[in-house]
Amino acid sequence: MGTAVTTIVNDSPPLVPEKRPASAAGAGRRGRRENAAGYLFMSPWIAGFLLLTAGPMVASLYFAFTDYNLFTSPEWVGFDNFTKMLDDPRWQKSVEVTAKYVVIGTPLKLLLALGVALLLAQSRRGQGFYRAAFYAPSLIGASVSVGFVWRALFSDDAIVDRTQSLFGTDVGGWVGDADWILYCLVALTVWQFGAPMVIFLAGLKQVPRELYEAAAVDGAGPLRRFWNITLPMISPVLFFNVLLETIHSFQIFGSAYVVSNSSCGPADATLVYTCYLYQKGFKEAQMGFASAMAWMLLLAVALVTAVLFWSQKRWVHYEEAAR
Repeated sequence: MGTAVTTIVNDSPPLVPEKRPASAAGAGRRGRRENAAGYLFMSPWIAGFLLLTAGPMVASLYFAFTDYNLFTSPEWVGFDNFTKMLDDPRWQKSVEVTAKYVVIGTPLKLLLALGVALLLAQSRRGQGFYRAAFYAPSLIGASVSVGFVWRALFSDDAIVDRTQSLFGTDVGGWVGDADWILYCLVALTVWQFGAPMVIFLAGLKQVPRELYEAAAVDGAGPLRRFWNITLPMISPVLFFNVLLETIHSFQIFGSAYVVSNSSCGPADATLVYTCYLYQKGFKEAQMGFASAMAWMLLLAVALVTAVLFWSQKRWVHYEEAAR
């Protein structure tokens, strides 16, 4: 019996590793070549990200814990920059001015964008022209030249000053008044409502007309239809615009710097956070302090973003969730 089993085992053909089909091997090589080509085309972006984004971020994180003035070697000081920042009255003023700008400017901009989008969503002649005309300020509003024009419009004895004088309001030029210059910046950001308007318009186009028709049959008026149909249906688009515009408002710099004639004043009235960061980093050469300010701004924006994402569960409605 044992001899027979041994004979059968010895007579069996040796086990040879199964060869991969030629087609599978070719497909593997082709896949590796495609991956290599993909990484080759991505290499400019990867290099730019590492050299211009990730690298500077890591360096600024290190500088935030050092005393660095751009001319000498950084000296490690730990959390001194952060403690000095919290005790700095001008830093506190910059936080106050930025918060006021965000709280006032962002809602007004979104309300105007939504209102114009509701008007443009209706079928009318010349729709394309009106959409382009309302969107144009978003393309040029962030330019330095528009900042100079805005400062000229709101200066003493300029068109805004003369117009308000016709209504018996003698405020003077907004640019030179510490109580009004921030509202000049708010007016500039509200004027650039074109980008969120286009996004609102796209969301309004996705609302089924049948819902409005059914509500009208039930006797719902325009306000009720807007509150119970339009807002819930475009709530994801509204959330996206609120998030995007809030982050942009925290990053305001160019308009505040140009309109105030690079002084962030008068009386620090337009001393937004990034303007004070610029002064500390490039005018006073306190790059360590400025880096700490930059990371505090990042943390603040991250916190506001987290709060917005947490709150969306209460007022943002998605069709997938409803189903």
